[in-house]
Amino acid sequence: MDKLEVRAAIKYFVLKGWKATQIHNDFKDTLGDSSPSLVTVSKWVNEFKRGRESLEDDPRSGRPKTATNSDMVEKVHKIVLEDRRLKVRQIAEMVGISLERVHHILIEDLGMKKLSARWVPRLLSEDQKQVRVTMCMSNRRRLRRNRADFLRRLVTGDETWVHHVTPETKEQSRQWKHSGSPCPKKAKVVLSAGKVMASVFWDSKGLLLIDYLPKGQTINGQYYVDLLERLNIAIREKRPHLAKKKIIFHHDNARPHTCALTTAKLAELNYDILPHPPYSPDLAPSDYHLFPKLKKELGGKRFQSQDDLELFVNGYFEDLPQNHYHEGIAALESRWTKCIELMGDYVEK
Repeated sequence: MDKLEVRAAIKYFVLKGWKATQIHNDFKDTLGDSSPSLVTVSKWVNEFKRGRESLEDDPRSGRPKTATNSDMVEKVHKIVLEDRRLKVRQIAEMVGISLERVHHILIEDLGMKKLSARWVPRLLSEDQKQVRVTMCMSNRRRLRRNRADFLRRLVTGDETWVHHVTPETKEQSRQWKHSGSPCPKKAKVVLSAGKVMASVFWDSKGLLLIDYLPKGQTINGQYYVDLLERLNIAIREKRPHLAKKKIIFHHDNARPHTCALTTAKLAELNYDILPHPPYSPDLAPSDYHLFPKLKKELGGKRFQSQDDLELFVNGYFEDLPQNHYHEGIAALESRWTKCIELMGDYVEK
């Protein structure tokens, strides 16, 4: 029974001379747990005894709901479009209606919600988005012509900093607690100054080469060319089945990767370069797959020396199962597809 039906029944029983407790007990016997409370029954018994006829609620004080009309909805919408960071209170003051009505207009009538901005590597221009779409379409067509062969021949690589001390993630710091116990706390820790640049090259079968930049040096064209020579030797040793195959090589557009020395070396090695759009770490397997999981594994650990750090990182990559590497390379197809669907915008995790 809805509330109006309940009130009609109470009014009928009052006309018969029943008391509130009698009416309440009758409701309990008939309706069980859905019966109205004794307080509610008593309230309406008294109302009807005083001569009340209406079963409807009394009008409430305050602004009427007619504040929500098409003109007001349009007005609120226009204000929000002009400044999407406005608070509900500010909008209410500007249009002269209650906070509750503004909130209702935003959520129910306009279907809007307030979200925090997400960080992206760069605010892409329309031209840059188009370049991303074009390259993704080209790379995806190439992969789909012979997927198995493409994934078998693809080699990728990138650089990342690894620190002697890496703070644990928020997820790693979670712990069980009783409802009455205080929330756990920890002191804020920042990335340590002690660090080393690791260059990692890999394919769908596993790690091919890892190099740690010596202290005091930078990765320039000559250093990267030397890395490519070492990589080529590692491929011949670890992937003999690719001896007669042309390597499909993927890296980003960092300056050492695109300088004249590197371009000449790649041509000498006869590598087939897979195009990579500028400002696109979301389309680089090392950035979206390999390195984030390494950083998570390093979270909360402290190394006393660079040798200890390198030993740990080497062991981490060696212990990864082959399917971990394969998943990272194979995910390129879905990421290219998602980038195309988003018309060049960044692909989220």
